[in-house]
Amino acid sequence: MSLAAPERAGSTSTSPTARGLWRGGRGALLVAILVVAVAVVGVLLGGSGPAGRPLDPADTSLSGGKGLARLLQARGVRVARVTSVAEAESQAGQAGSTGSTLLVSDAFPLDEAKADRLAATPSDLLLVGVRSHLERLAPGVGPAREVRARSREPRCALPAAARAGSAYLGGTAFTLPAGATGCYPADGRPTLVFHPTGDRKVTVTGDGQFMTNLRLAEDGNAALAMNLAGGRPTLIWLTPPETTSAARGEADFYDLIPAGVKWAVVQVLVAVLLLALWRGRRLGPVVAERLPVVVRAAETVEGRARLYRARRARDRAAAALRAGFIDRVTPRLGLPSRAGADALVNAIAERTGQPAPHVGAALYGPPPLDEAGLVALAEYMDIVERQVGKS
Repeated sequence: MSLAAPERAGSTSTSPTARGLWRGGRGALLVAILVVAVAVVGVLLGGSGPAGRPLDPADTSLSGGKGLARLLQARGVRVARVTSVAEAESQAGQAGSTGSTLLVSDAFPLDEAKADRLAATPSDLLLVGVRSHLERLAPGVGPAREVRARSREPRCALPAAARAGSAYLGGTAFTLPAGATGCYPADGRPTLVFHPTGDRKVTVTGDGQFMTNLRLAEDGNAALAMNLAGGRPTLIWLTPPETTSAARGEADFYDLIPAGVKWAVVQVLVAVLLLALWRGRRLGPVVAERLPVVVRAAETVEGRARLYRARRARDRAAAALRAGFIDRVTPRLGLPSRAGADALVNAIAERTGQPAPHVGAALYGPPPLDEAGLVALAEYMDIVERQVGKS
């Protein structure tokens, strides 16, 4: 029986069809899509990193103020970052006659005592988004209403605002005391108030977003921020004290883990859960199969032939062909199953008329060197087997 006969007979291929591949792979594709969706949602919700410290001259996040600090330093202004009222008073005293500007943002926690001490410093005051204790820091200026922050025109004669032009302001609109100048109005109320009192200047803004790294490059935000904060040779920038355990040098294990790692762990857990649900699902009850299962001989031959061909195992294929030929022909010749090679070759040559050397080479010679030789061997043994059967 020829090993190549199933291919010549045009048997149907056993390779999976495109439809079968789709049915088998759509579950994995669905899981992959869900994992990607979870990852995207995690990135959108978790952000790219920590939120940062709002209006901190040492912070490079979107809400930080390091961009403005760098611009002021390039302009020749000394930026002194302080985290307490005592440090602010010390820096104001060191500035001496040249004067300084004290920047206080709404991120710094204020009480009455701190507000009185800051109001007593000789520095100019720049209050950014501050709403509490304004009666002590900027007498006569009070919050009127909450307004939306957006790009606004100055609409005032204050040089610092007029030169800057439009800026991103809002947050709080203020009441305007006598002798003060109001700029960037919202619904008739200013969102920036400039109130000089003697040799001291007090500036109040309803929102500090125009000073952050995110908004600094928009409109005239950078110019306005530099005009307000860079009026004196020294800027004392008051920021909230760092009270976290990491700032005190007592960071524990969880403080050292980046925020992105936590989201990555959540995404991996969701992916594992989806994979478990996909692989562990049951489409219905178990179908009982009658045994033994009957497999057609042609399918077995074709499967083994494809395996031999894939591995280029021509020696094993030839050995299988020869063993099958000998098992079928030996009983027909009337020889015992343990008959030697010489007896078998001589009996075949005598029965078929084939030269004994040719029969011996076909049954016991070296394996074919290529596929053509293997096919020729199969065809020769097929011819000999038919001759033995007819004789």
